[in-house]
Amino acid sequence: MIAALVALALAAPQVAPATPAAPPPVSTAPAAPAPSTLTRVVLTTDAGPITIGVDAKAAPITAANFLKYVDGKKLDGVSFYRAVKVADGFGLVQFGTRNDAKRTLPPIRFEPTTQTGLSHTDGTISMAMAAPNTATGDFFVVVGDLTSMDAKDGQPGFAAFGRVLEGMDVIRKILLAPTSPTLGEGAMKGQMLAPAIRITSARRGP
Repeated sequence: MIAALVALALAAPQVAPATPAAPPPVSTAPAAPAPSTLTRVVLTTDAGPITIGVDAKAAPITAANFLKYVDGKKLDGVSFYRAVKVADGFGLVQFGTRNDAKRTLPPIRFEPTTQTGLSHTDGTISMAMAAPNTATGDFFVVVGDLTSMDAKDGQPGFAAFGRVLEGMDVIRKILLAPTSPTLGEGAMKGQMLAPAIRITSARRGP
């Protein structure tokens, strides 16, 4: 089931992570890095502030890509536009440039979780993509442990590169926000936030 869901996402024309499978009962993920080793980025949103810790040591290519969007102010004015509810308290929320030509940078090389040692546990931020080596300016945050999105069983998974340090209450609020029953195509239909939740600014934090 997990493999089929990931394959569906990789075949889709839109930039999107797979709809994750039901959450595992126990997390076997490695210990998270200390906050002091992470580069802090603050997203100021209409729903409240979110502080992300970007792990440039574990995922240097993916982390550098995200920081280019931040430093270039390319995330100012974008939105959280998608919420995928898997089970009670589990899912993901997605934000980014949505292929806006004025904001979107070239695709980056894929860094799988087998290479970085990271895992899609509660609060992890990762790259949305249609296939490996196609990720650009769309990102998602996992709510609950969804390690089915890691690389395993011959599937590439997605490229995790950090985690939420503060503001998971805001992320959970976004996950529960209203969605349109008609917006979105394919697997994304019914998952598009209505209205989307605007990101006023994204800046490196102290």
